[in-house]
Amino acid sequence: MSAQRMGNADAAWLHMDRPTNLMVVNALLWFDEPVDADRVREILRSRLVEPFPRFRQLVTERRLGVGVPSWEDDPNFDLDLHVHHLALPAPGDKRALEALISDLISSPLDRRKPLWDWYLVDGFGGGLAMVVRIHHCIADGIALSRVLLSLTDTHADAGIAPPLDGAGRRGVLGSVVAPVKAGARVAQAGVHEGIQILTHPSAELPALASRGTADALTLAKLLLTGSDAKTVLSAKPGVARRVTWSERIPLEDLKAIGHAAGTTVNDVLTAAMTGALRRYLLGRDSLVDEIRMTVPYNLRPLDEPLPRELGNRFGLVYLTLPVGIADPAERLAEVHRRMEAIKHSREGGLSYAILEAVGLTPHQIEQSLLDVFTQKTSGVLSNTLGLREPVYFAGSKIAGVVPWVPAAGTIGMGIDMMSYNGGVTVSLQVDAGLIPDPETIIADYQRELETLRRLTPAKPPTREKPTAARAAKPT
Repeated sequence: MSAQRMGNADAAWLHMDRPTNLMVVNALLWFDEPVDADRVREILRSRLVEPFPRFRQLVTERRLGVGVPSWEDDPNFDLDLHVHHLALPAPGDKRALEALISDLISSPLDRRKPLWDWYLVDGFGGGLAMVVRIHHCIADGIALSRVLLSLTDTHADAGIAPPLDGAGRRGVLGSVVAPVKAGARVAQAGVHEGIQILTHPSAELPALASRGTADALTLAKLLLTGSDAKTVLSAKPGVARRVTWSERIPLEDLKAIGHAAGTTVNDVLTAAMTGALRRYLLGRDSLVDEIRMTVPYNLRPLDEPLPRELGNRFGLVYLTLPVGIADPAERLAEVHRRMEAIKHSREGGLSYAILEAVGLTPHQIEQSLLDVFTQKTSGVLSNTLGLREPVYFAGSKIAGVVPWVPAAGTIGMGIDMMSYNGGVTVSLQVDAGLIPDPETIIADYQRELETLRRLTPAKPPTREKPTAARAAKPT
């Protein structure tokens, strides 16, 4: 296969890699029983490497760093160089696994081979853990989730051959989506103006604003919003990272809170995290009225088959968290109002179009342009929708799934809220210097949920009797 030019947006994500922030999507799957390692390798070969070329291709940069990179087949591809077997140190508990994963995600992927790795970790409780690392330039979270689901089955005794619709199924790792519907069109208008504003803001803004269009106002918000408030969360990050995740939270509990308050599960999750971050900032004498988050905004229609070449099709929107509001009920109401506003935002399509244009620029200019985005926020906030029912990998039931969203540029925190099999798990990946104790944020998050539960009636939402078709769909 001849060399293929990389997509512009994919090139932008490739070149966002920095020692302090690697553009790698990381995920954890764990099992309560041993898993057949040989069967895992065969499934990866037949369902991942063979159907999707990017998992057997190298990235080739242009000379002098000018121009978009290419994908080329790796003539020496060896699956065994990507599948690694590790033993978790004693006592084999969550803390030991957190430490191992923190070390792994602080290390860059080897660019001398295709940009992914799969770790089988023995000794986690009575079963096994798997750590998946895939570079963001290969695909966005929605594409990767659908790819990863194609590796799974709905029952334990399925064979190794890929399902007929494997590339088109929705994923066990869910979709890295904002609280918006898929299918928004990429707004191409305004790309040139966006780059001009990035490079010459004082000269270009008056001309753009004079058009009075929605796109003009949205571009102004995207590009000219100032840096986020200075707090302990917004200092310059280092290389070391730390990860952690919450205990499973029953989805029905979250639905009951949202139903009673007239809000959504997304609102409840985000309000609880806002309260947890408020507690963290208070404890470090760093409280402000608001902090800003970057939220991934899906642009990929979920009813279309995935292209074999995958790629990135999402934009970014800003969500400001009202950490200065002390009352939990008032905070939930305000979060709901702000979440509703970004559902109708044009920022996602325009930011994607800007990233496509940025991907064409030389590396040094590219880094400066990307910093314009990342300096405006203190973290990335993602909500990952998973399946209602459990699925099986290599014949073993997946007991739990935790993804970690990467954070670009100068951002030191990524937050993901993942639903799977009737529960939600919240995960953090943070800069170890800025937030040496992320477990305190998770503990406060669970306290905030309990506070919201006490503030709302215990009456659960009306439940629909599930049909076979509905039961197979993500929550």
